[in-house]
Amino acid sequence: MPTSRPNVLWISTHDINPHLGCYAGVWPGAEQAHTPHLDALAAEGMRFDRAFSAAPVCGPSRSAIITGCFPPAIGTMHMRTRATPPPEVQLLPQYFRAAGYWTGNSSFTDFQTDVPNPVYDEVGDHAHWRLRKDLEQPFFMAFHGLITHESQLYLSDEEFSRRTADVPDEHRVTAVDVPPYHPDTEVFRTAWKRYLELIIQMDHWVGSILEQLEEDGLADNTIVVFWSDHGLGMPRGKRWASELGFREPPLIRWPGKTAKGSVYDEPVALMDLAPTMLAMCGLAVPGHMHGEVFLGPDGAPRTRISDYVVSARDRMGEQEDTSRSIRDRRFRYTRHLHPDRSPMGHCEYPDHLATWTELRRLFAREAQQQLAFGEPPSILTDLQRSIVAASKPLEELFDVEADPHEEHNLAARPEYADTRERLSDAMDAWLAKVGDLGQGPEQELLAEWRPDGHRPRCAEPVVQTQNRLITLTCPTDGSIVGWTTDPPQDLARTGPPFNGYVDDGRAWHLYVEPFSPRDPIWVKSWRIGFDASADVPVNPLSAR
Repeated sequence: MPTSRPNVLWISTHDINPHLGCYAGVWPGAEQAHTPHLDALAAEGMRFDRAFSAAPVCGPSRSAIITGCFPPAIGTMHMRTRATPPPEVQLLPQYFRAAGYWTGNSSFTDFQTDVPNPVYDEVGDHAHWRLRKDLEQPFFMAFHGLITHESQLYLSDEEFSRRTADVPDEHRVTAVDVPPYHPDTEVFRTAWKRYLELIIQMDHWVGSILEQLEEDGLADNTIVVFWSDHGLGMPRGKRWASELGFREPPLIRWPGKTAKGSVYDEPVALMDLAPTMLAMCGLAVPGHMHGEVFLGPDGAPRTRISDYVVSARDRMGEQEDTSRSIRDRRFRYTRHLHPDRSPMGHCEYPDHLATWTELRRLFAREAQQQLAFGEPPSILTDLQRSIVAASKPLEELFDVEADPHEEHNLAARPEYADTRERLSDAMDAWLAKVGDLGQGPEQELLAEWRPDGHRPRCAEPVVQTQNRLITLTCPTDGSIVGWTTDPPQDLARTGPPFNGYVDDGRAWHLYVEPFSPRDPIWVKSWRIGFDASADVPVNPLSAR
C-alpha cells in the first residue's frame, strides 16, 4: 500500500460566499462572521481570492467538482436531472479507490448522476476515515454539512437557536450591513444575521473535524480542502448568474507543501479541484477533464492555462432560463439567452422563502401604491428592482474589482466595447471547445439518454479465469465492475436511492486487476446513467 501518498479530506458546506474572517478586505462584509477555525486553516495553507463555481446551484456545481467536467458539456446542467454523461466521465473517488485509497462520503452524493456502489468504501452519516481496516491505507474522505443551507435561514426562532447552539453569545451578530442589492427591511436584516451566525456554527463543525484529524496524528500527511458549492441562498445569489451566485471561498492546507498564509489570486474554478487533487497525490489526470491543475505534487501553485473561468445557469426546477458567464481577474461578462424572462421567475420552492416573498411584496407595493397613482416607484432602488423585474439585459459587464456589488452594468458603454468583445469571444471559444448541451432542447437530450423511454441496462461482466486468477471485464463503454462476498439482498429492505446512490447493504470492491478470491463472490457492472447489470455468481472452486 502506497503509504507515502497523502490523504485527502474534503469539508464542504452549502450556499455561502467568502463571508469568512480570512477574506476581510477581499470580499465585502467578510469581517462580520467570527470564523477562527477556517481563518487558522487559511493561515496554515492557501486562500483563493478569485474562485468560482461552475453553476449557482448545488447539483450542477457539485457535478463539476466531482467529475472535473463543465456541466453543460456532460448534461448535468439542469437543476434537477439524472444525467447520462459521456462514457469517459467518472467520479473522482473512483480514481482514488482504483489507486489504493479508502474512499468515504458522509451521505451527500448530490452529483446529478448515479453513484455506482464500488466508487466508495463507505457512504452514510457513519462514514469516517476511522472505519479503515488498515490504518496505513491513504484515504479520500468527504464531509458535507448542511448547516449553512438556505433552508436554515428561515427556521423558527426556537429551532434556529437549537441549530446554532455552539455560537457563543459574544459572537452573535447584533447588527448587519445589508448590501445595496437587498432592501434594508426586518426580513432581510434577519436573514443576513442568521446567514452569518450559521457560518459561525459551521466553522465550529469544521473545527471538530480538524480536531479529530489532529487526534489521529494524520494532519501532517493530509491535504485538507474546504469549499462551498455556490453563493448565498437569497435573491441574486443562489440561482443567479452573478458574482454573488458564483463567488466562492476555497481553502487548501497541505503541511510542508503549501506555503503558510499564501494566496492564489488568479481566477480558478471549483471544477479544477478534481484534476488538482489527482495531481497533488501523484495520480494521472484524465485528459477528458475540463478543469485545470492549479497545484502540483510539490504543493506549489501552477498557473492555469486559461485566464478565464466560465460558469453557467440553466433550468432551476420549473424555472426555464439560460445564462452563460465568464470571469477574468477584473471583469464579469454575462449573456442571458432569454432577456425577456424575469431574473426571478417563479420557482416553487424558493418562492415560499421569506426573502423571496419580501422582495415580491415590495415590488407589488410599488405597482399598487405608486405606479397606480401615476407616481414613480421608489420603495425599491433600481438595483433591487432589477432582481425581480419582468426582464433583464441581454448582456451584462461589471468591473467587479471596482464594483463588487455589480451595481453598474458597463455592457453598453462605448469605452468598454473592447473588453465586452474580448470576454464574449473568449466565452464563445471555450463553449465551442468543450460543448454546450444547455442551448439545445432538454427533451432531445432525455430521448437520447432514455431510448424508448427506458434507461439502458449495463451488460453483465465477463468472467475469465487463468491460473486461478479471475479477470473481469464489461463490454459496455464507460462501465466499471465490482465484486462482493455478500449475497444479493432484497432492495426493498434497503430503502430508496438517495442523491443517486443506492445502498444495497453489500460491501462492494472496485475491480482493478486480476485476483484470486478464496470464497464465492458476486460480480456486477455499472455505467452512469444505465441500470446496473444483474449479479453474476463466481465460485472460486469451479474457477480452478
